[in-house]
Amino acid sequence: MNYVRTAMLIAFMTALFMGVGLLIGGSNGMLIALFIAIGMNVFAYWNSDKMVLRMHRAKEVDQRNAPEYYRIVEQLARNADLPMPKVYIIDNPQPNAFATGRNPENAAVAATTGLLNSLTREEVAAVMAHELAHVQNRDTLIMTITATLAGAISMLGNFAFFFGGNRNNPLGIIGVLAAMIVAPFAAMMVQMAISRTREYAADRRGAEICGNPMWLASALQKIAGGARRVVNEDAERNPATAHMFIINPLNGQRMDGLFSTHPSTENRIAALTELHREMGGASPQGGNGPWGRAGDTDAPRGPWS
Repeated sequence: MNYVRTAMLIAFMTALFMGVGLLIGGSNGMLIALFIAIGMNVFAYWNSDKMVLRMHRAKEVDQRNAPEYYRIVEQLARNADLPMPKVYIIDNPQPNAFATGRNPENAAVAATTGLLNSLTREEVAAVMAHELAHVQNRDTLIMTITATLAGAISMLGNFAFFFGGNRNNPLGIIGVLAAMIVAPFAAMMVQMAISRTREYAADRRGAEICGNPMWLASALQKIAGGARRVVNEDAERNPATAHMFIINPLNGQRMDGLFSTHPSTENRIAALTELHREMGGASPQGGNGPWGRAGDTDAPRGPWS
């Protein structure tokens, strides 16, 4: 089903891209936009994961240089019956994490040093389970392609601003306004809607993978607090990737409103608390997961790097 949704999203974003091209440059502008959209879709499919990891200066680690962190991801991948993803650490004090990759066979998960140093072992496991849920649900492809196309549509807005559109087209001024305002806004709304609906599903599946919804609820509360206090400079420079993180890394995005890339943390915690009650108030393993007792807040955290 996610393949169908991905195809529909790509078709919509491509049509939007072409429509703005038509208004800016007439039929030639639409044709150019079509070729650009095709090229960007192909490029995004094969390379968007590498681009995102490079933007955030992520470094790949393994069981030799980050044994605890790597083993957690390895155990979770087995729990979810997923191939082992590549594992990355981002040297950034803001607690956060994301997943990327075009499919489960070519996936990667990344966590910041801020997250690994401030969360318990159970909370880290819950966060990485959430990211593996995105991989299992095949959200990572659609999220990275959405980011790429949203950036491309915003690029058209800049093009329209500097070149003024097609002067032979009576709708040229409309095209300029659409490219500068309407199209980037529409792309942003699609990007946000995609992220917000999928975060709830990934929270639920991630809680099932790690075995205890309250581990993730506790982690979300800590990450949200850290994201408000600590500026993520790489994310601020690349805001189109904000929807990929477990918590919005951009400062000031705290409300579950129209312009938020994520549901509010309070709403997500409430949903996880309800799931906890549905599961009988304990994990399916009787309150004990593969990382020790659920209530052990002094669980070891390192070595992470």
